[in-house]
Amino acid sequence: MDIQEFKQNLTKYKAILGFDYGDKRLGVAVSDLMWMVATPYKTIYRKDFKTDMAEIKKIIEEKEVGAIVYGLPLQMNGEEGETAAKVRAFAEKVFEQTHLPYTFWDERLSSSAMERFLISELDMSRKRRKEVLDSSAAGYILQGVLDCINRV
Repeated sequence: MDIQEFKQNLTKYKAILGFDYGDKRLGVAVSDLMWMVATPYKTIYRKDFKTDMAEIKKIIEEKEVGAIVYGLPLQMNGEEGETAAKVRAFAEKVFEQTHLPYTFWDERLSSSAMERFLISELDMSRKRRKEVLDSSAAGYILQGVLDCINRV
């Protein structure tokens, strides 16, 4: 679903969840209920889909989530590769369990942009960066969507 259609399917006063997908970790960010600010929330250390889904459902309930955004890792030429296919498959499996509207957002360079920020602006240690990078990248992705839906 494109961003315009996604916006039309949002439920007022429900948060939007943002994911930075990885095979080993899932970065999670959540918006406020007015869709203005994305906040890095946590990193889910992935085990199996059933365990991951239980954690996702818990977050959806706790944070009053009404929609989900997935970072889509496009190649530098804009084409989708193997990882993008994994993200799409994961999104479909989550949708089957939650029935929440979802969309994808180009995440090219989101992790490297966040890592540069964490180093240059916050002077964060390598160990601490590793702990927060995935959720920070999810926040970066989600903030891009929030900025876009507030413009359209």
